[in-house]
Amino acid sequence: MPLSEHEQRLFDQIERSLAEDPKFASAVRASDPRFHARRRLLVAAFVIVLGLALVVYGTVSSTTWLGVAGFVVMLGSAAFAMQSRRKGSAPDLQAVGGTATRRTRQTRKGGFIDRLEDRWRQRPEGHRG
Repeated sequence: MPLSEHEQRLFDQIERSLAEDPKFASAVRASDPRFHARRRLLVAAFVIVLGLALVVYGTVSSTTWLGVAGFVVMLGSAAFAMQSRRKGSAPDLQAVGGTATRRTRQTRKGGFIDRLEDRWRQRPEGHRG
């Protein structure tokens, strides 16, 4: 249902006043789960580079345990980055009242084949043939 002209003007006025408020903008950014996921990705990338430096240094100095430790750091950081990326791009992630909540999906219990069958059943009925 479209907004009336008066409602649209009020909505535009509220939007302008909220956009000009730096405190509100920082509060919205602080409660945005994508912002936190992006920051975790940057931290993970930095730690991966540090782990790579440890691997190189351990190889150059012939210190095997240091190279292995660097590899473990890189591996753990990559896993953390993948988890952060998945959380940040999850469609069911919402910011509610400053906290992030995750809705559980009932359809997620099935496997890959079940999801494909569901998609097949829900496809648009176009031309066949």
